[in-house]
Amino acid sequence: MNLKLNISTCPNDTFMFEAMLHGRIDTEGLVFDLHLADIEQLNGAALSGEPDISKLSYAAVPQISDRYKILNSGSALGRGNGPLLVSRYKIYPDELHDARVAIPGEHTTANLLLNKIYPSVKDRRAYLFSDIAEAVMTGECDAGVLIHEGRFVYRKIGLQLVADLGVEWERLTGLPLPLGAIVVSRRLDAPLQRKIDRVLRRSIEYARANPAVSAGFVRQYAQELSEEVTRSHIELFVNDYSVDLGAEGRKAVTGLLGTETFGIKEEEVFV
Repeated sequence: MNLKLNISTCPNDTFMFEAMLHGRIDTEGLVFDLHLADIEQLNGAALSGEPDISKLSYAAVPQISDRYKILNSGSALGRGNGPLLVSRYKIYPDELHDARVAIPGEHTTANLLLNKIYPSVKDRRAYLFSDIAEAVMTGECDAGVLIHEGRFVYRKIGLQLVADLGVEWERLTGLPLPLGAIVVSRRLDAPLQRKIDRVLRRSIEYARANPAVSAGFVRQYAQELSEEVTRSHIELFVNDYSVDLGAEGRKAVTGLLGTETFGIKEEEVFV
């Protein structure tokens, strides 16, 4: 059976999905038609109900929960992994109300976090995530929210930290931070949804046990070519929660989004 699969070009996604895309594990007869895109483009495609399986910002989940369910495997969720708010010149958090802030998309978890933690920020400007650092460096924006590889290299290019949004989230809630989910279409029946979940878990477990195997595929799409940065990215965003959300992971998701925002019973949100 062929399924349309949308994921991002980020190392954590290509690392997790490489084994199932290249037949290194038992896919139980499933074949995947792969499409790679920026996270906000993925959010948009999922909002239209287009893919069978998709990477998605957790912030966009309430808007698509009538069409998709969250897989237990594949999430980018954890501690110490949050988006970073950075600037070229020193800005204090209480000065952000007048700042022009670059965000990686309206529907991203990074933007949701910015809104929760610094609601005074009104002038938000959407950029492709890989263009945010340059927008801050050139003065187009006063500050920017970095995700993916950008969080590992910002100091090298002369930017400084205003706030770690993940640290602020953990301080406020005590919960790990949900960033990205893998969702599956509700038009697929429940046994097929569970099969996809099993296959993805198998792929992630293979990748973690054989990290060198996926290196070429990961490097092909990575924005930052440094092997050290790519390795750090994978180690941070692919963890035990990626294998299985578990009870704490689900609690973190509903803590970020609020169960009332789903419009359906909490137990129906997850596969």
